Amino acid sequence: MSPTVDLPLLHSGKVRDVYDAGDGRLLMVTSDRISAFDVVMDEPIRDKGRVLTAMTAFWFEQFADLVDGHLISTDVGDLDDVLGGPAPDDLVGRAMLCHRAEMLPIECIVRGYITGSAWKEYRTSGTMHGSPMPAGLLEAGRLPEPVFTPSTKADEGHDVNISYAEAVDLVGGEVAARAREASIACYRWGAGWAAERGIVIADTKFEFGLVDGRLVLADEVLTPDSSRFWPADAWVPGSTPPSFDKQPVRDYLDGLDWDKQPPAPPLPDEVVLATSSRYVEAYERITGRSFADWPGVGG
Repeated sequence: MSPTVDLPLLHSGKVRDVYDAGDGRLLMVTSDRISAFDVVMDEPIRDKGRVLTAMTAFWFEQFADLVDGHLISTDVGDLDDVLGGPAPDDLVGRAMLCHRAEMLPIECIVRGYITGSAWKEYRTSGTMHGSPMPAGLLEAGRLPEPVFTPSTKADEGHDVNISYAEAVDLVGGEVAARAREASIACYRWGAGWAAERGIVIADTKFEFGLVDGRLVLADEVLTPDSSRFWPADAWVPGSTPPSFDKQPVRDYLDGLDWDKQPPAPPLPDEVVLATSSRYVEAYERITGRSFADWPGVGG
């Protein structure tokens, strides 16, 4: 279930609900919904929305000197004027009050390691997003330098990988260059931070928008939903390590005779618990903070 918010609903996605908060602001509420194979499961993952919100807030703090962000506050005490009274308990720890931005129509993906769709393309053609890559790369291998590999934003189905030139056609040369520079800078900073804590950030997806002509980092930032986090001690080039994300859900569903179409099969309690634990562990290892200290946890 999603928290009840008495504001105009602008968008309801697989995980987030976005509301018009007035005065050029948005209220983004991150639910505990989880999807796999583009199908939303019936069972929520306890506190997943709070983990994603807490981690996003952490990275906005860290990146403040690299790029402007759209986040105003995660403190529900700042929502009284927006909601016309105190926020309900189920909003605590999962709400972000943000500046409303004109979002770029591209996903700004940065890859430090070759895996997923990039590995499939490379294995077939020796390219990544259409650009030639060095010979002899291994699956999950570290790339010589982080690579900016944008994609489209699909309303339905999967995003489509595009070249940098195609991104320029969509957003213009100046904005594309600024987005690429900011994306790589944030990835380098975040990957370095995580590496010191035993986590490999293989790749990630950033989103940017414009506020009064300024490029701002928006939406979620370096979370288990937008990134591949691997335990460094399990990383070996040539094979893909386990991820700190919804892998227990994927593994369980892969073992069923299910056609990957709605309705989704029910998730056992142990799969839900294992997934929740993965998200919390990712937050605590990367931030060095106790998740129990985040507002609303345990409530």
